[in-house]
Amino acid sequence: MTPELRSERLVLSPYAETDEADFVSLFQDEAVGRWFGDGMQTAAEDRALFHRIFSYVYAENRFPVWAVRHEGRYVGHAEVKPSPESWLDGHEIVYGLTRASWGLGLGTELARLLTSYGHETLGLAEVHATVDSENTASLTVLKRLGFTQGREVPEENGGITLLLTSRLPAPPVAG
Repeated sequence: MTPELRSERLVLSPYAETDEADFVSLFQDEAVGRWFGDGMQTAAEDRALFHRIFSYVYAENRFPVWAVRHEGRYVGHAEVKPSPESWLDGHEIVYGLTRASWGLGLGTELARLLTSYGHETLGLAEVHATVDSENTASLTVLKRLGFTQGREVPEENGGITLLLTSRLPAPPVAG
């Protein structure tokens, strides 16, 4: 079950069927959608993805997926999920915000909330993010939150995906 999460200004709640138009609009905005998964898809593919959240992710309790709201308005999408990458055994955060919400510090607030959920609620020693090397906004946010860069993975399209990781400090050794 996807729980509701709250930060100072954000409310993350499970999607409702009525969020479809907002979801598709977010993923169809090239400035946002190009950073998700394999990049831009058709509106029909994004609608199908939205419906899989209900028929697959929620129905089978796979991992939490949220609609992100600020002041009651839809402003983004968020997930904490097992990485689909064959080269990464762990969980990663995924998030994106509408262009209208950029520049308000919501990306940092959202990434902090997702990272805390991974560490504190899921008990993960490591929370990962895979980010296109050209996505400077997300790289800045994650580095601000203490994520460290690890692996660089060349992609078939010539791009580079960077692995960033937030690690819980090791507990002190009793002695």
